[in-house]
Amino acid sequence: MVDQFDTHTNLAPIRSQQVYERIVERIADEIRVGLLRAGERLPSERELAARLEVGRSSVREAIAALQLQGIVETRPGAGSFVAADAVERVRAGDGASAVAHDASPSALLDARALLEPGVARIAAARAARDATVEALLETMTDAADPAAPSARTAWSDADRRFHRQIAVMTANPVLVAMADHVAALMDQPLWRRLRDESIAVPGRTQLQLAEHRMIYEAIVAGEPDDAAFYAERHVARARRYMTLDDRPS
Repeated sequence: MVDQFDTHTNLAPIRSQQVYERIVERIADEIRVGLLRAGERLPSERELAARLEVGRSSVREAIAALQLQGIVETRPGAGSFVAADAVERVRAGDGASAVAHDASPSALLDARALLEPGVARIAAARAARDATVEALLETMTDAADPAAPSARTAWSDADRRFHRQIAVMTANPVLVAMADHVAALMDQPLWRRLRDESIAVPGRTQLQLAEHRMIYEAIVAGEPDDAAFYAERHVARARRYMTLDDRPS
């Protein structure tokens, strides 16, 4: 009887919405009913955050998700605007359901802040060099100040692989499995969108590359406290670049 019930219904597991998804749904509804029209400028991130009583980082994630679906367009120095065919896209995709349910970048940064300093500390206890990490660092030097989108993508890929390889240096299969999951989340479209935007500012990749080298050299030198400290600072910088109010509203 239970099997028959499951087969003949459309019931599916209930999934809790993330904050940015609720913001996407709200904006999509406004577009659907005509309160936001094609070509109209959205309120600034700061204003949206105040109106919706949410964090600005969640607003930024929502705008990026809408950009990925072509519902919103952002013009440098001008703000974000409703796309010309936004109504058709929203109605065709049933609003927020058109947006991939990626992990919130803020949530991923929270997890990385907890995980990566500990991973660096354990890796430093082994105090061994790693040829893969050293090759990745050289790759990131070649694209130290990316100007083209393809260069930013390549840099982000190397960054993701670097952090995964630090977990490999622990020789702990559980930590490697956790790092594999984090790396997969860092390959989702929403993370990549915000990550690529965050490193487009000249000079930022050089700073992050320097932090990578400091983490790695502390591990090789067998300095667990330093390795953990540099890893903590590195994730904190990534958070500032990706989520703080450092670009025009």
